[in-house]
Amino acid sequence: MRRWGVLAAMTALSFALAGCTVIPESGRPGGERMPPPRPYPRPTPTPLPPPSPTGPVSTEGTALSIGVTPGPDIDTLLPRDKARLADALRAFRTSCPSLMRRADTSALTQTSDWQNACSAAASWSDDQAREFFRRNFEAVQVGDGKAYATGYYEPEIAGCRTQTSTCQEPIYRRPDNLVDIDLGLFSDGLKGKTIRGKVDGQKFIPYDDRAQITSGSLAGRGLEIAYAKDPIELFFLEVQGSGRLRLPDGSVMRVGYAGQNGRDYTGIGKLMKDRGLIQAGSMQDIMSYLRSHPVEGRAIMNENRSYVFFRELTGAGPLGALGIAVTARATVAADPKFVPLGAPVLLSVDRAEVSSVWVAQDTGGAIKGSNRFDTFWGAGSEARTIAGGMSTRGSAWLLLPIGTAARLSR
Repeated sequence: MRRWGVLAAMTALSFALAGCTVIPESGRPGGERMPPPRPYPRPTPTPLPPPSPTGPVSTEGTALSIGVTPGPDIDTLLPRDKARLADALRAFRTSCPSLMRRADTSALTQTSDWQNACSAAASWSDDQAREFFRRNFEAVQVGDGKAYATGYYEPEIAGCRTQTSTCQEPIYRRPDNLVDIDLGLFSDGLKGKTIRGKVDGQKFIPYDDRAQITSGSLAGRGLEIAYAKDPIELFFLEVQGSGRLRLPDGSVMRVGYAGQNGRDYTGIGKLMKDRGLIQAGSMQDIMSYLRSHPVEGRAIMNENRSYVFFRELTGAGPLGALGIAVTARATVAADPKFVPLGAPVLLSVDRAEVSSVWVAQDTGGAIKGSNRFDTFWGAGSEARTIAGGMSTRGSAWLLLPIGTAARLSR
C-alpha cells in the first residue's frame, strides 16, 4: 500500500508539471453563467499597506496583496429591507462557530476579531438586524471593489432509488479509486495545488471524463446511489453541486457534492454561444437547445469533461463550504482568498434583488478572484428562474468587525 501510494504521488508530480488539471479547492463546482455584461465603471481606490503580522502570514494572492480600502459610513450603505437583513443576521449567527475557529485565508482577520460581533449576534433580535450590522461592522473594499455576481439554486429533479425503464441515468457516489495528490508535499512552488486521478499499474493517470462515465465506465461497481429520469436535468444538478430528487412516492431524497473527477470544467453556455447555437447564455436558453437537439446536446455536454459525484444528505441542507446549511437569499459563494468565509458582504449592483447584505458561507470552482460572487436563491421554480438568468455588476463592500480597517492601515 505504501509503495504504490508513493509511486502514484511521484508520478502525479511530474504529471502536474506537464500541465495536468489542478482541481479546485472548493466544494461546489460552480455554474453555467451568462457572459459578463459591459464593465461597471468605478474609480480605483488607493490600497492600504498590509499590516505587520505577529507571526508568519502569507499574503500572496490574497485580499491584502491587491489592497484594501476603507469605505464610507456603513449607515449610508445598508439597505432598509428588514426581511433580507434578518435573513443575513440569521446566516451570520450560524457562521460564527466557523469564524471563531477557522484560519482566514484572505489574511484580513484573526479569529479574535469576530468575538464581539458573534457574541452580539446571539442577543440581537431579527427585527433589529440593520442596527446590529450598523453597530458591529465597518465597510472596506477589496481591490477596486468592482463586483460581478451570478446565481445558483437547489434544483429538484425527478429520480428514483432503483433503476426503472423510465429512470435510468445513474447518480454515482465518489469511487474508491479516485485519488487526490497534494503537490505541495513535493515542491514548495506547488503548495496549495492538488491533482486528482487514479492509479493504473505503475502510472498515475487522469480519471475517466464525462463521456467515459456517461457511456458506462463506472457501471457494475455498485456506485449508484440513485437514478435520474432526465440526463439534462442531472447535468445541471451537477453544475449546482447539490439538489433534491423527487421520488415516485412523492418523497424527497437530498443529494450533495461528494467530489469531482479532476477534469477541467467547461462552461457549455459560452461554448454554444461562440458557435452561434444560442443567442444568450442563460440556463433556460441552454436547456432549450439541448432538448431540441438531443444527439448534438449530449455531445456538447460531454465537452464539459468534469463530472460530479454525490452523497445522500439526511440532515439540513444543502450544505455550503462551512459545513452548515446555506440560506436562501442570504448565502453567497466567494473566493476565500479574498473574503473570510462567514463574513458579511454588502452588494450594490444593477439588480435590486441582489443589492443587500449576504454572508459568505460557500465557495465554488468557478467563483475565483476578488469581488466575484454567486448568490444562493433556494429551491423551486422561482429560485431556478432567478438564478438561471442572474448576471449582474456593481460594487462590493466587505463588512469587517469594527477596528479591523485601522489595524490593516498600520
